[in-house]
Amino acid sequence: MGITNSWMSTAASEPARAVRDRPLDVPPAVADRDAVIRSDDERVPLVVAVTGHRDLVPAELPAVRNRVREFLLDLRASHPDLPLVVMTALAEGADRLVAEEARALAIPLIVPLPFPAALYERDFQAPGSLQRFRELCAGAEVIELPLLPGDTPETVGDPGPRRDAHYARLGIYLCAHCHILLALWDGKPSAQAGGTAQVVWFHHWDVMPGFPGHSESLPHILADDESDLVYHIVCSRERPHGEPQDGLQALDGWWFTAGTETPRTREMPAQYERIFERTAEFNRDAFRLRDGIRAGSWSLLTGAAPAEVATYGKPIDRAFRTADWLAVHFQRRVTWALRGGYTAAVLMGLAFMAYSDIWGDEWAIFAFLGFFAVAVLVHRVAARGEWHRKYLDYRALAEGLRVQFYWVAAGLTAGRNTKFTHDNFLQKQDVELGWIRNVMRYSGHLGDMSAYSRAGLDYAVQEWVLDPNGGQLAYYERKASERIGRRRRTQAISDACLWTGIGVAVVLALFSGRLQPDWKDLLLVLMGILPLIAGVRQAYAQKRAESELIKQYVFMARIFRNAQRRLAGAESDAARRKVLKALGDAALEEHAEWILIHRERPLEGGSLNS
Repeated sequence: MGITNSWMSTAASEPARAVRDRPLDVPPAVADRDAVIRSDDERVPLVVAVTGHRDLVPAELPAVRNRVREFLLDLRASHPDLPLVVMTALAEGADRLVAEEARALAIPLIVPLPFPAALYERDFQAPGSLQRFRELCAGAEVIELPLLPGDTPETVGDPGPRRDAHYARLGIYLCAHCHILLALWDGKPSAQAGGTAQVVWFHHWDVMPGFPGHSESLPHILADDESDLVYHIVCSRERPHGEPQDGLQALDGWWFTAGTETPRTREMPAQYERIFERTAEFNRDAFRLRDGIRAGSWSLLTGAAPAEVATYGKPIDRAFRTADWLAVHFQRRVTWALRGGYTAAVLMGLAFMAYSDIWGDEWAIFAFLGFFAVAVLVHRVAARGEWHRKYLDYRALAEGLRVQFYWVAAGLTAGRNTKFTHDNFLQKQDVELGWIRNVMRYSGHLGDMSAYSRAGLDYAVQEWVLDPNGGQLAYYERKASERIGRRRRTQAISDACLWTGIGVAVVLALFSGRLQPDWKDLLLVLMGILPLIAGVRQAYAQKRAESELIKQYVFMARIFRNAQRRLAGAESDAARRKVLKALGDAALEEHAEWILIHRERPLEGGSLNS
């Protein structure tokens, strides 16, 4: 992943910015986002965010540095297919210590700032501190978070509750967009708004004291997920009573989660290892098939996209293009495997009848065994490649990214949110699907804190709902029509085969004694094979959940039509955003139902068992 540095001044009403480093006497300039995130890298990184104390004990610093370096090296060695990225606000103390170790290891930095850089730099009064901050920003992806609603540079310019709220929001941002939270912490609770203890608490329990978000009371805060992983390096503080919490030893290191049975472990818990391996597998597929992705994928971004959407939506669009293309790729393989397996089953039936009822030649036995071998081979190739699971996972990821993209465009994640698109998706499913949310965490690291704009809202409404050709309403109506037609053809083929077979049986029953042997053999084959074809065709339709999919497509088409009518009658931007929020929630829930339906109909073994 290519990350270069950029600075950009940000007014109170402007969105979160990626900014570029500059000589101190040169004014800020607009960043080139293509330089910040390379368009030719489809991989998802492993993002480690940093929270920690500013007043570390000098005597412990060498040992703390060693622990940080060992931690980063171990992660890199354990997950070679996940490019490592460190996310830190570069505050004095722990933040900079980790940033320096990351820089020494050539690990890219993402630097989110709680507000525009000019305001943030007021924190750095110690000699050389401001210069060191700017040096570490050089070569990093620096993101200025917008001011909270109702605030101005004047209201947050000096220490106080309103400035503290921005530090609390920064902690939320770090937790929401990282995969591991690295905490250099004494382990003690604290009432400091946005302090290390509160950031760890938020990472575990989704509640930031003193920062009432829009989503804290929703039921999903009770669900198990993968967002609570902390690596805790215990440290002391240079202050009275600065020793670590009772029971903790300075310089010790623990994996620390919200788990009630074993919240602290020496090794990363297995479920998180599985999640990271799924993400690495996505990266490997994206790299292996990168030429096809670049040549054949399609983009959510159109020529009508406003500049801010083109900037903040680009990481989401990149991930969508990869996931969507891979989903289609593996869907085709699943279809091929299903058709190959069911065809082999029909031919096995034909070979069996040829041997038992007609010729009795040994070639029919060998044919039967050959078709069986083909069916087994198809099954094993599909199972080894995990085509079915990958198709489902990558399609679910693509659809989640689609909702994330349009919510970001419409500014639905702006303001005092403590939950984002990924937090609303697949929470009721297997925790292992958390890798999908992990991809969305990174893809939304620019857009999730961008401010609302009228142009972005107009774009989301038009492209997502109203577009008669590329919008989702047109898609669901077309897919519902296609699926209904396919079901009718399936029923017609099944009925024709079944009743033709019964008709052949009637002919044999009435005229068996009058038929020539060759004709009789042919009718026997038809009597056996036609009902078999009907049954296999119905089993194929059931395996693909065609009836359930029709219901889902019809339902989603109705939802989008209702959204279209609501948007047409909306009297304000707030009303339109409310419609898009409800639409996205419905879409995310429906996609979760879709993956559940198909996971209950696995490809493995289905070719011969259905």
